[in-house]
Formats: sequence, C-alpha cells, structure tokens
Amino acid sequence: MKAIWNKACLAVVVSAAIGVSASAQAADDCPLPGNLRVVIGSTSTGGDTYQNSSIVVDRLADKLDINAKVDAVGVMPGFQALERSRHGNTVMIFHDGAYLGNLYGVNGYPDIFSKFIVGPTIAINPGNAYLVPKDSPYQSMSDIIEAAGDGKQVKVAIQPGSVSEIGFSALKNAVRMKYPGKEGNIVAVNTGSQADKNQLLFDGAVDVINGSVQANEQYTQLPADDQKAMRFVWITAREKTIAETDEAGMGDTTREQLLQYVTPNVSVPMSADRDFTFDKEFFFLYNKDMDPAAIECIDDALAEIYDEGEIQQQQKRSFFVPDFKPSQEAASYLKEKNDQYQTIISDLNG
Repeated sequence: MKAIWNKACLAVVVSAAIGVSASAQAADDCPLPGNLRVVIGSTSTGGDTYQNSSIVVDRLADKLDINAKVDAVGVMPGFQALERSRHGNTVMIFHDGAYLGNLYGVNGYPDIFSKFIVGPTIAINPGNAYLVPKDSPYQSMSDIIEAAGDGKQVKVAIQPGSVSEIGFSALKNAVRMKYPGKEGNIVAVNTGSQADKNQLLFDGAVDVINGSVQANEQYTQLPADDQKAMRFVWITAREKTIAETDEAGMGDTTREQLLQYVTPNVSVPMSADRDFTFDKEFFFLYNKDMDPAAIECIDDALAEIYDEGEIQQQQKRSFFVPDFKPSQEAASYLKEKNDQYQTIISDLNG
C-alpha cells in the first residue's frame, strides 16, 4: 500500500514539475488534433454566430489544451470544409439556419441530419425580432394579421431561407388559419444583411422587418419623429427563454419590457391551441466519419465547462442564453424542431 501511495505521489510531483495540467492530461486521452479549425456559417466577425462561437471555443481550447480557431467562412464554404474533414481537424458551429435552408429549398443547403453528425447545442440568441416604424399604424401583430385579412398588403423584409424567414412563414400561416386565402397579403421583400433590411424600413419601402434585439434596440430608443425610429412588435423566443436573460435586458430595454413582445402577450397562432415560438439555437456539426471518441471528448469537455458555471455568466453578458445539450440529446431535439417547422412550411407551400 505504501509503495502504491509513493508511486501515486511521484506521478503528481512529476506532472507538476513538467507542467502537465489536468486539461493537458485530458487532451492526451482525446483524439482531437492539436490544432482545431471551427468554421461558422457566417462571414461576419461582429455577428452573433462569431461572438457566441468564440466564447465557447476559447473555453474548449483551454479545457483540452489545444489550439482552436474560429474561422468565419460563411455557410457554403463551411459545409464544404466540414465535408472534407474526415479526421476531425475541422468542425462547424451554426444555428437553426443550417436545417431551415434545406427546408426552404435553398440551393446548397444539405439535409444536415443525414449529411453530417449533429453535435451539442451551446446557446440561444433570444433576440430574433420583428419591428415596425415608430409611427406605423400597426401597434401589434394582431393588427398586422387583421390588415392582411382585410385585403391590405403588408410588406416584410427578410433574408430568405433562414432564421429570418421562419417567423415570416409563421405570420403567413396565422393569416391562413384565420383568413384562408388571404395569406398572400403578407409579402416577402427578400434582401440580405440587417443593414439592408433597416434601410428598407427607413425608406418606407416595407412595413415590417426582421431584426434582432441586439442590432435594433438602439433604434427603438429614438424619438418618434426620427426617420430611423422603430419599435418591436414581436420577439419569437419562448417566454421562458427571455425570462432567463439578465434583468437589465439589452441596452435601455429591460427584460421586463422585452417580455411584453413574446407569447402570450403577443400571439401568432401556429395551431388552434398553440402560439408559434422560435429560439435561435447554436450547435456543433461534425463530419459523418468523425471519430466517436472525439465527439464524446467534446461533449465531456463542454459538460465540465458548463458545470463550472463561468461560461453562463459570460454568455448572458453578451445577451445569449446558455443552452448545453450533449450530442445525442441535441440531435434528437433539433430533428424534432426541424420536423415541426417543416409542417408549417409544407402547409404554406401546399
């Protein structure tokens, strides 16, 4: 027993002497490369995908004692890089747009559930929103639904085939349910960046835009006579998701104020007994041939990181809601989410 104890002590002393940390020992047992490339489905280094990915990847690199870099390559280059990476040296972080693009039939978007391995979820951006000019006659989503039912066209600026469009589809579905045949009065004005959508609203070219709490809250603080003044009419996140954000909310808009724009205070019906909600969730994607042990290694490392509790505070300071689910649970959950929204899109296209 004494000899065993001495050997154990010697191992600790030797490890300390050569600077081997617990994370380094964990990395030795993990079949991930020393240099990990994390591609994201965005080309912006200032957007939510990059910001959220950087928070998680930095902590993952520290935990596993590896070099990991977030590479903002965009959607198609990201999918292509992932498809080529059979040895696990490249992984991807993206959000629900990864499967929504496929549901909307956007060219180049594969079925991620068959093409890749869906990894763990890491966070929610609760800020997906719809806004109108401050002087708009539409005070609520109910006003917009009623206007469409009365035969008035309502133009909505969106980025087609992604997170931006799913709320638009839900709005059309709500009109279709209440006023069959009138859903065509909800008209998409397809555009690109948030700046482009904002400009359409400033110019009076659209009635409503898809935006976000992070990008558009500043405009809601402007006086009503300012051409750029906006106000929220709908935040698609679940009530419990917004309730998990910091009490201070975002900018000069408190959490209590943000809760006024989610269901049940704002109703966009998805069925006779259920309102539509949508949380924009971020998750890992892996090559189909990635070593299961490497996937398990990332799951275990992230589980430890989230158990430690510090990352949650960092995410909340950036207006993200922590949302870790390990790979198997996440894949099942996101497939169910995919199937739910497929029904809405199919009903509208049918």
